[in-house]
Amino acid sequence: MRFDLVDLQLFLHVVEAGSITSGAGRSHLALASASARLRGMEEQLGVALLTRNRRGIELTDAGRTLLHHARLLMQQMERMRGDLGEYAKGLKGHIRLLCNTSALTEFLPQALATYMHAHPHVNIEVEERLSNDIVQALMEGQADIGIVANTVSCAGLQVFPFRHDQLVLVTACEHPLAQMADVDGRVSFADSLTYDFVGLAGDSALQQYLSDHAARLGQRLRYRLRLRSFDGICRMVESGAGIAIIPETAALRYEKIMKISQLQLTDVWAVRQLLICVRQYDELPAHARELISMIKA
Repeated sequence: MRFDLVDLQLFLHVVEAGSITSGAGRSHLALASASARLRGMEEQLGVALLTRNRRGIELTDAGRTLLHHARLLMQQMERMRGDLGEYAKGLKGHIRLLCNTSALTEFLPQALATYMHAHPHVNIEVEERLSNDIVQALMEGQADIGIVANTVSCAGLQVFPFRHDQLVLVTACEHPLAQMADVDGRVSFADSLTYDFVGLAGDSALQQYLSDHAARLGQRLRYRLRLRSFDGICRMVESGAGIAIIPETAALRYEKIMKISQLQLTDVWAVRQLLICVRQYDELPAHARELISMIKA
């Protein structure tokens, strides 16, 4: 099977335009040439990609699959062009790093600042994702380095210890949960779900992680407020607006300056080990290996 980029771009244009004629025009190809290219793609695959009718075209199941992969490839090409363009401006390296919320907010900022100070010509693209998504992205070669919780399988990847990460519940000091905690200052996640929560704004990996565990209990988190920082969350908790689940490192920091109580969760999933994951350490460029060496435990 041999498709070139012109074939894939033509296919995308045809799908987006809804007809072969319009798609050929967008690709700056004659209609006959475009039709021949599409037939050639179908002949190589041995299956139809499009069905033609008076209203235009419709995708077959094989066509939908090709559409998905063609879009990914073209996105990668655009990213490659952008990355290579940066090298002409003096860039010496680029690292794509995926991580969960705790790693991004609590552990990486200082570590990355130190690394980038020592490597001024290396750019780091950091994206927050769920641990499962990070593992999948690494397996598909969409990232160089990932930081995930040990609650997911990292089979097929090389892993290095990063940090210990514990999630805790924070409440106002007079909150009923603070009063009902056991002698060790612990409560269950299930007991907290009857109360209003304060959480992170946007598509936060931590909030999705908590929502998934609530769903397993047949419940959902009730958010009264969503904010962009743990500082803002803890201030709202202090005011009595709700309760929150945040990394223990953040809770310890804000407990010193705010009137909040920190409660340990009895749930096993609240205690996590964060891991650095890569597909193949020896195949990474030197600047990526140096980053791992600097930030690993």
